[in-house]
Amino acid sequence: MNEWVQALGWSGIFAPVALGAIGSVMGCAIAGQAAIGAMTQTDSGYGRVIGLSVLPSSFVIYGIVLMFTLQRTVDELNAGGLFGIGLLAGIALMFTGIWQGRSCASAINASREKPEIFALSIAPAAIVEGFGVFVFIFALVLSGGLPAVGGNL
Repeated sequence: MNEWVQALGWSGIFAPVALGAIGSVMGCAIAGQAAIGAMTQTDSGYGRVIGLSVLPSSFVIYGIVLMFTLQRTVDELNAGGLFGIGLLAGIALMFTGIWQGRSCASAINASREKPEIFALSIAPAAIVEGFGVFVFIFALVLSGGLPAVGGNL
């Protein structure tokens, strides 16, 4: 088998976890920086801002599950599908992680000024999470249609 075809297939298998991890790290860092700023200016409520700052970590979990779902023997019949599903799902997970971090940072900053709006201010972050879940589910469904010619590893 062509080595390039095999490399693309394996890249697609690993892409969701790698790109999901990048998005989770960046999202948590963005929200974490806002949480640190909020903790320096408030006397209580640290738990909720720390909890909100780790919300983007879910995208690496989705990536791990997709990686295990896509894992199979790579051949000419499935390499393109593995690469396409894995790479595109990974990119989507990366961007949803980053943007959810930005949403969480905005919620933290807004609730620092008006603590009573904390619950409402996390709605945009929850909507972004929903888009990540859509990507996750659709990638799972599509991966079920890929041939596993040599059987699972």
